[in-house]
Amino acid sequence: MLIDKTMSDAAILAELGARLARRRIDSQLTQADLAREAGISKRTVERIEAGGSAQMASMIRIFRVLDVIPEMDQFIPPSGPRPMDLIKNKGKQRQRASSSRKDRGRDAPWTWKE
Repeated sequence: MLIDKTMSDAAILAELGARLARRRIDSQLTQADLAREAGISKRTVERIEAGGSAQMASMIRIFRVLDVIPEMDQFIPPSGPRPMDLIKNKGKQRQRASSSRKDRGRDAPWTWKE
């Protein structure tokens, strides 16, 4: 099944759990083996595969054992420069951060010290 935005949270979790279970089985791992290698409890693996929620750290540990970390770039790709920033900066990258112009005049005005 293809995951899309019209699915409920429970349906997405169930589909992810089923995919992880399939990947685990294809990797010739039992739930206990996966739990031991990931450093989490077997009950956590059971809950995830059944479509329950879990902490992101537990999911990442499972992803690492099942060797799906490289696919995470497709999951949330890195963001690039926005089109308007490219036009504004003419392709140049910013080298420094500066304060906003509003904040510059709020201090006492500069004067010569005598």
